[in-house]
Amino acid sequence: MHLPVLKEEVLDFLDPEPGDILVDATLGGGGHSSEILKRIMPGGRLIAMDRDHEAIRRARLAFKDSEKGVTLVREDFRNIKRVLSGEGVEKIDGVIFDLGMSSYQLDDNSRGFSFMKDGPLDMRFDTSSGITAMDVVNSFTRNELAEIIREYGEEKHNNLIARAIVEARKRGYIRTTGQLAEIVSGAAGRWYSRQKIHPACRTFQAIRMYVNAEMSAVEHGVEGALGALRSGKRICVISFHSLEDRVVKNIFRREKKLGHVKIVTKKPVLPSRQEVYGNPRSRSAKLRVAERV
Repeated sequence: MHLPVLKEEVLDFLDPEPGDILVDATLGGGGHSSEILKRIMPGGRLIAMDRDHEAIRRARLAFKDSEKGVTLVREDFRNIKRVLSGEGVEKIDGVIFDLGMSSYQLDDNSRGFSFMKDGPLDMRFDTSSGITAMDVVNSFTRNELAEIIREYGEEKHNNLIARAIVEARKRGYIRTTGQLAEIVSGAAGRWYSRQKIHPACRTFQAIRMYVNAEMSAVEHGVEGALGALRSGKRICVISFHSLEDRVVKNIFRREKKLGHVKIVTKKPVLPSRQEVYGNPRSRSAKLRVAERV
C-alpha cells in the first residue's frame, strides 16, 4: 500500500479550493492526487503526470469516477511546460513534486529498483526507452562507474565498488539486482557493519538516478512549474536525497533574489515521529515550499 508522505502538510501549504487548477507532477501511487482532488471539486482540475506507465494505468482505475476533473499524462515532469501548453493551461494554482519512489515501484521486483528483492537490473521509470541499470554496470568503464556512484550516491567507497563490479563482470554478465547487491556488499560490506544502511543502498540509488537523469529533471521541472504559478500560489517539493534537496533549495534562493518568489519554509519541513513510525520510508523526506510573488 502506498502512503503519501507529508500529506497533511502539503495540503495545508497548497490550500486547494474548489475550481482551482493543480498539478501533481509525480503521480506515483496517487496519494497526493486523490486528496487534492477532494479539495478542488466541484469545478476544479487536476493534471497528474508520471512517466511510469503502471502509475498511469492504476490511476485510470482509481479515478474512473472522477474523470472530468482529472487529466492523466504519461510524461517526464521535466516537460511540465510542454504538458500545460498541450492542455491549454497558462497558469496553475499549485503544484506538488514528490521526488521519492512509490511503494509499488520498490515492491515490484521486476522493476529492479530494490537491492532487497532479486529481479532484472532495469531501474527505469519509463520502461519503454533509455538505458537500463544492466547496461550501465556491464558496459561503463571503472572510472565512469566510480564517478556515478560518487556523484549520485555520495558513496566514499565508490572506487572500491566500481573495481569490484568490473572484476565481477569478467566472470559473467551481471543481470540481476541480487547479483549487484552481492558484489557491492562483498566490496564495501565491512565498512557498513556498524551502520543501519545497507551496503548497496547508495550504489543502487546512484545508478537509478543516473539511468533516469533525475537531477536535470528536477531542475527543469521545478523551474517550469514556478513559471506557470499564479501570483500568491505555491509549489511544494518533497525530496529524499541531499542532492535533490540542494537543487531545490538553490532554485528557490535564486528565484527569491530575482524577486519571483518568497520562500515559505525557511528550513525544510520533516515528517513527524508518528508518520515515520507508520511509514518508515518517509524518514528521509524533506519538504520545501515557495510562493509565487
